[in-house]
Amino acid sequence: MKCIRRAMSSIPQYDTRLLKVKPESIIFSKNGSLPQITDKETESNLQQASNELKLLNVIGFPTETVYGLGGSALSDQSVQSIYKAKNRPADNPLIVHISSIQQLKSKLLPQDYEIPPIYEKLIAKFWPGPLTILLPNDPKNSPISSYVTGNQDTFAVRMPQHPVARAIIAISDLPLAAPSANSSTKPSPTLAKHVMHDLQGKIPLVVDGGSCNIGVESTVVDGLSSPPMLLRPGGISLEEIKSVGGPEWENIQIYKKTGGVEENEKVKTPGMKYKHYSPNAKVILFINCGDGLKAMQDYIEKHKLNPQNIALLKSKQFKDLENISIIKNLGFKGEEISQNLFKYLREVDELEIEYIFVEGIDETNEGLAIMNRLNKAAVDVVYM
Repeated sequence: MKCIRRAMSSIPQYDTRLLKVKPESIIFSKNGSLPQITDKETESNLQQASNELKLLNVIGFPTETVYGLGGSALSDQSVQSIYKAKNRPADNPLIVHISSIQQLKSKLLPQDYEIPPIYEKLIAKFWPGPLTILLPNDPKNSPISSYVTGNQDTFAVRMPQHPVARAIIAISDLPLAAPSANSSTKPSPTLAKHVMHDLQGKIPLVVDGGSCNIGVESTVVDGLSSPPMLLRPGGISLEEIKSVGGPEWENIQIYKKTGGVEENEKVKTPGMKYKHYSPNAKVILFINCGDGLKAMQDYIEKHKLNPQNIALLKSKQFKDLENISIIKNLGFKGEEISQNLFKYLREVDELEIEYIFVEGIDETNEGLAIMNRLNKAAVDVVYM
């Protein structure tokens, strides 16, 4: 594989434009490859975004999970620009985003190749949507840039549900490699202003389609292995995969849930190896700590912390701790917590506090993906 260094030189400087669009004005027919767009400004701005992609530049755009930083998955130049803008490690592969099954077959797969039947039910239910699957890749003959796959024999692909993302991909007719549109290791962006905060001046434009409604990245599954593997929990729960996938998915395994990844080990998909989702403040994760009052107070006393330098993100059981004035309620339901997690991590971090206390939740349904992100963000975990 060609060598990419994490810290790349000669990053272009841009006067980053913020282009607003109306997602509700974008309509895809059931079998249509191109959308109908009823709002003229939205149509114009989507065309501008498409033109940047055709020039092999990269852009920020909304998906239903988080905002993505997209560039042509078929171009080494575009994918290199993604790594440069994010300062992303070179051995952290990217997910390819498509607008249709037809685009997947015509642009990315060998002629007459059939998608493995094990994915059939999952695709029928969850595409378009926050599900990523692994498919075979021939590094010597693949049209996909080796920078996307790490020169490996598989690639990860999904069809986003967000009409803006899907429209940009369809109009440009380019499958897009697109990690989250943040500086590497920082919390993923769920609003356009998060992208501007991290990447302004590093990319030509950001398409503002409002808030992401899921708030964590896609679920990644590997149906090519036996048994199938859950490589990254995300917007589709493990329970949904088992229920919809049928008997072939009943014994799905969670990849290295209790173990780490070796430094030189190749990984097949993002989120499996490096530190992620971390604000500047230190995240302290509390698990099975009841109402949290004793656990938080003990931690403050043990480490001699100033409560005025602490923010609390609570959800189902935690109570407000006296002297902590910055308190955010993530929500009670899993989908609410998922939507709010990255947004509130960023929001309280901007207040320049030193610590963020976060209440952990059960690892069921949306909780598996939420706890996956929190465990990666945390510098310390407290159990009781």
